Amino acid sequence: MTQGWSARDIPDQSGRTAVVTGANSGIGFITARELARKGAHVVLACRSEGRGNEAVALIHRQIHGADVEFRPLDLADLASVRAFAETYPHQRLDLLVNNAGVMALPYGRTADGFERQFGVNHLGHFALTGLLLPRLRAASGARVVSVSSGLHALCDIELTDLNSERRYRRWIAYARSKTANLLFIHELARRLRAAGSPVVAAAAHPGYASTNLQTAGVRMEGRRLAERIVEVGNRVIAQSAEAGALPTLYAATAPGVRPDSFTGPRLQGWRGAPARSSRAKWTLDDTTGERLWVASEQLTGVRYEV
Repeated sequence: MTQGWSARDIPDQSGRTAVVTGANSGIGFITARELARKGAHVVLACRSEGRGNEAVALIHRQIHGADVEFRPLDLADLASVRAFAETYPHQRLDLLVNNAGVMALPYGRTADGFERQFGVNHLGHFALTGLLLPRLRAASGARVVSVSSGLHALCDIELTDLNSERRYRRWIAYARSKTANLLFIHELARRLRAAGSPVVAAAAHPGYASTNLQTAGVRMEGRRLAERIVEVGNRVIAQSAEAGALPTLYAATAPGVRPDSFTGPRLQGWRGAPARSSRAKWTLDDTTGERLWVASEQLTGVRYEV
């Protein structure tokens, strides 16, 4: 990786189609915008129609001739995930960026009864990727990029309590969902390699980037002081959303990205240009990856055509 890699180094994306989940704000918005700037047709897959269309309009204002569209996707509802895949209008898909996520929310469940962080961050994207995989396999040089977090290193997945039914601790649940992201990419890359598929599955994380992800949980609980503290941290310590999106954009577009690689900010995993990121050893465990995969197929009802 080059030390000063930036959005200017993204290769030409003309003729390529990308889906970016959670693209209405933060890192997802920057990712979608910069892919469009380089000529890709970008589908902004967002839960809110209003915010999704606002993001499309903003990209059009910032980039003349940008080829972007909004399509509804609620990762907390498998029916919405299936509807998105069934109505996806293109014969192929060159890039799927599994970016959307929630962090440290109060306990809640998805429409299908899954613990919310595990359901949105992992199961929703697991189902989406599986349903779109035939379109990815139809493209030349296709990639799947899942956005994890350095906080995955807080703990391994708990296969006997995936929905945190025994005990819910918001940060532990978040870390486990981000570990699940990395185990998913590890197992997907292994299965694609075994099948001789050229589709590349890779992961990235933004370090500490200033987005609304950090404030969502405390805002939901009405914790005004905690919200202000987080906002100060975002202003003083965090890097910008533009910088935080660079590892994702690198994993999505840079030549030579290896399957099952993990890209993050260069400086201690917090900020800086994209570089190879360290990861917990449990995210590379074949047995755990396969067991999580089987459980995810059972929970979502989605079987992969690898």
